Amino acid sequence: MFELHPDLQRDGLVVGDFPLCLLLTMNDSNFPWFVLVPKRDGVRELYELSDTDRAQFMAESTYTARQLALEFAADKMNIAALGNITPQLHIHHIVRYKNDPAWPAPVWGKLPARPYSPAERSTLLERLRRCLTHDFKFR
Repeated sequence: MFELHPDLQRDGLVVGDFPLCLLLTMNDSNFPWFVLVPKRDGVRELYELSDTDRAQFMAESTYTARQLALEFAADKMNIAALGNITPQLHIHHIVRYKNDPAWPAPVWGKLPARPYSPAERSTLLERLRRCLTHDFKFR
């Protein structure tokens, strides 16, 4: 049975589900920062997914990136799978702007995390409800 890694539970807020992936937002309002986690046990790398799951992941990732880029008027989407500390396969989708405080460097370790206030989280979820309309179920 699929269980979200404790690191992702601690740092992320669950938004909802695609057919394959769980979508989280990182609890850091410095950046619109989202994470897709395939709901498959014991998978650490993208190549470990079955061919069918890998194709589904790519469809979900591409859709998510496109919708986030449009909704948040991104200058660039950073999409990355590191997993050096958290072994469960998870892929970051980070909306970047040329004027964000970490540009052009990666966001990791640049600023202390600033958790979402209830109002900020509500606004974020409203925006996601507008843009994630295909094959997605909010929790």
